Amino acid sequence: MIRIITDSAADFSAAELYTHHITAVPLQIVFGSDAYEDGVTLTPDIFWNRIMSGENPKTSQPTPDAFLSVFEEAKAAGDSVVCVLLSSGLSGTVQSATLARSMIEYDDIHIVDSMLAATAEKMLVLRACQLRGEGSLTAGEIAEELRRFCGRIRLYGCLDTLDYLARGGRIPQAAASLGSLVQLKVFITLNDEGKVALAGKGMGLHRASAGLLKLIEQHRIDERFPVMPLYTYNPDNCLSFVKKLNQTGISCKGNDIHPVGATIGTHVGPGVFGLVFVEAE
Repeated sequence: MIRIITDSAADFSAAELYTHHITAVPLQIVFGSDAYEDGVTLTPDIFWNRIMSGENPKTSQPTPDAFLSVFEEAKAAGDSVVCVLLSSGLSGTVQSATLARSMIEYDDIHIVDSMLAATAEKMLVLRACQLRGEGSLTAGEIAEELRRFCGRIRLYGCLDTLDYLARGGRIPQAAASLGSLVQLKVFITLNDEGKVALAGKGMGLHRASAGLLKLIEQHRIDERFPVMPLYTYNPDNCLSFVKKLNQTGISCKGNDIHPVGATIGTHVGPGVFGLVFVEAE
């Protein structure tokens, strides 16, 4: 049997984890003296209620012990493991899992640095499930295919506010305040190093939607794979964007949108909308 393991940054719901037979190792989200396990003791409602009340959480990678326990279960059962994790350009999660693997001394654990995050990481994990379901590849072969495939996954998102980048020290507060005054929306993507990169900007929500759509249209989408709209907290911006996508021939439905959870939501805040897709070869 092949076990697929990921982390909570992939933003699977409990129902999705159950349906796809995936194990998610939680990252830690800390509000002051309160430490939560993302997706376990921290629900989306608790997270966003505390965010919207003005609290500033911090995120922390899983410990090696967190991975060790799930790896030991797989070893005891004689199962293979494909472990698809948050980009090493954003977190030390891959490092923790690699250390845990070295402690258990079990060769059939295959760790994949997704170079992705949030819904894009989720896309890669779902590809792992698809390959497992086809039944023709070993765990090692699935991992190799995922390492090739991840470079074709694209994520584009539009930030509704710059305040959360300022809270995290990524931009000056003065820049965030000025951005709010002029309704500046920033486009982000993930670069080849698995890090967040600036992809453009627009003034106001309408122009931002049009600008984000232009970025997406520069790519040829592989229609064999789903397109996955994403949002944080409130889906309204995303639902409006889905209508624009459909008008341009990019087919997706309002009930197909994917919420971005605490790990990435901490850094980008509410109101984000965007799209994840697979670029054609």
